[in-house]
Amino acid sequence: MIKLSYQKQLKTTDGFFELSIDLDIPKGAFICLYGPSGAGKTSFLRILAGLLAPDKGSILVNDIPWYHSDKKIGLSPQKRNIGYVFQDYALFPNMTVQENLKFAQRKGQTKDLIPELMEVMELSQLANRTPDTLSGGQKQRAALARALVQQPDILLLDEPLAALDAQISTKLQDYILNAHRDYSLTTILVSHDLGEIMKLTDTVVVMEQGRITKSGRPQEIFMNRQLSGKFQFTGTILSIEKQDVIYVVTVLIYNTIIKVVADATEIQELRNGDSVVVASKAFNPVIYKIPERS
Repeated sequence: MIKLSYQKQLKTTDGFFELSIDLDIPKGAFICLYGPSGAGKTSFLRILAGLLAPDKGSILVNDIPWYHSDKKIGLSPQKRNIGYVFQDYALFPNMTVQENLKFAQRKGQTKDLIPELMEVMELSQLANRTPDTLSGGQKQRAALARALVQQPDILLLDEPLAALDAQISTKLQDYILNAHRDYSLTTILVSHDLGEIMKLTDTVVVMEQGRITKSGRPQEIFMNRQLSGKFQFTGTILSIEKQDVIYVVTVLIYNTIIKVVADATEIQELRNGDSVVVASKAFNPVIYKIPERS
């Protein structure tokens, strides 16, 4: 359990504003921080990682104080069991992939994890390559492996897939989700990609101007409704065609095209290019538009 209760005065191009956080994160959760640029999401991650100190308050992880202003406690980043994956990868350019992983290992850790991660992240063939010879997707896999080699309890992801194309991003989402489950992590993701959020996370925390304004399941936050059923997939509408008294909606889900039968009421607000969720309801597929947000 992570218990956050702190305040931090932050300076932005528009002046000062206060980041005020009061949040409990259960162990094993996969949450997303969502909101407009400048809401304080990256500062949230940096404070948890120990890269930025609050002005006052406390951060407790499994009842152990990582920061406590009254008790004058502030653990250094090295003493916080956290893996951090940045959008710009932050790999050491003069080191190979394998050397980046070795450098990130904590003292006393077993070296067996490096070959395991190299295989899991499909990096074995890239072990002796330097970052400047890798593609964006390969660099991000290396960055994720480097974060995991520390055997963290908490994984922080700051828009790690924002600069990648859709196909590579989709594949890396699978790596992240598998790592979260296989290594029993508590994961906090900053993302603006609704498909990514719906696929990966179990809770969305909405931030605006340094405050948490709401939190809940992705379906509740983005669709104002709860979904149930055997499946839920996010995709993009390619076309809507009328056939007699029904409509056929063609949706691209990852690399697969599916067709969903809908009636006139269901397609009223749907347009080509809309992001949607295809879910099951009473064993029949239904389609819901994901509202756009800033």
